[in-house]
Formats: sequence, C-alpha cells, structure tokens
Amino acid sequence: MADANELYQYPYPSPELAAEHPFIPMPFDRLSAGEMQDRAEAFHAEMERRRSPRMFSPDPVPQELIELAIQAASTAPSGAHKQPWRFVATQSIEVKRAIREAAEEEERVNYLDNRMNEEWQEALAPLGTDHHKEFLEIAPWIVVLFEERYEVRPDGEQRKNYYVKESCGIAAGVFITALHHMGLATLTHTPSPMAFLRNTLGRPENERPFVLFPIGYPLDGVQVPDIQRKSLDDVMVIVE
Repeated sequence: MADANELYQYPYPSPELAAEHPFIPMPFDRLSAGEMQDRAEAFHAEMERRRSPRMFSPDPVPQELIELAIQAASTAPSGAHKQPWRFVATQSIEVKRAIREAAEEEERVNYLDNRMNEEWQEALAPLGTDHHKEFLEIAPWIVVLFEERYEVRPDGEQRKNYYVKESCGIAAGVFITALHHMGLATLTHTPSPMAFLRNTLGRPENERPFVLFPIGYPLDGVQVPDIQRKSLDDVMVIVE
C-alpha cells in the first residue's frame, strides 16, 4: 500500500506557512474498532436520556461546573478560529428576575396577542409551552450565549468574524452536551425578540443574543413531553 501522504498533492503545512504560523502534531489516540463501537454506543445511550425540563430545582450549582461547561463549549470549531461567542452567566436573583419579567412580556405578546401564527403555535402545542417562564427565576444559573458579530480590538478597530451563527450553533451543542454529561439539565430558550437580553446584561453593540440556557437540576418528579426523536432513516442519507 502506498504511503498515505502520497495521496496529497501538496505538503501541509507548507514550509512558508509553518515558518509564519506554528504547527504542532495533532494529539490523537487511534482506538480499536471494538472500543470505538463500545464508546459510540455508550455515548448515544447517555445522550438519548437528555431532555429539556421546564421545571428546575432552586438547589445551588457550583460556579466551577458552569465554568467547565463553558470551557468545553469553547473547544468547538469556529470560522477562521475566531471563536465568535461570549457566554454571559448569572446567578443574581435580581438579574434573573429582570430577565424573566422581560421574557414573559415578549412571550405574552407571542402567545396571547397572536404574534406567533397558528402554524407555529400548533407545532409547539405538544410541548405545553406558554408565556409563563418561572424557570428563568428559579433555576440557579442563567447563561446567555451571545454571538459576536464582529471583533473589536483594544485600539477600537473592528474586524470581521466569519460563520458566526454556525460557530455559535456548534458551541451551543457542545455546551448542552457538557452540562448533560456532568449531571446538569438545561433548556434552550429563545424568547422572540431577544434584544432585551443585551440591555439587561450590559453587553456591547457587537454582541447579539443567540440562545438562553437556564441551568440546574430538574425539579424532583418533573415530567417532560412523551415525544420521540426521529429515526436514523429520517435523518441520514448515504450517497453511493
């Protein structure tokens, strides 16, 4: 068998690139097929248990766990490695109450004043959602992921960020996974519109709220909708 490197038409990194930007060997342990299968099945089984509760316990959660989840989320790939995200965390009763009040007002208009059309409300009906958002005040932590639309350098210069929404979406997924893996629960909450979050949390003009996460332990005995995830055949296509 030919050397796999011979499949590539040019060296990576090129000597010129390596001279200007440092490269290191990729840390990677190649596992046996059996171990890979075992790990894949165990991870799928763990994530299959993940659910989004709407009733949280007020029991405190150590800040160190929130920090570790954000660090894990920040390992996500991003456009040009710009890492265009900012996780803003609070356990302040006053701040959480302000967020709840503003979110409930927006959601009241959505649900009761028909800002959401009939099709949207029909899609949400199996989840039992409405304009009441007590969990925003009861959950011990709220973390809001902001997308950084552009970078502001220390001298005030603005620099473009790339694939911002895609990058933040990936980071959000890693964040949710990290929380579940450590034994915490969360809910992806996107009050519409969300602009009030930037003002409430004192964020700059270049940041826009992407998604809000109440974080904590599920309330004992909490129930969640009896819904099923799509089958593999519904979400995967193999092209021969």
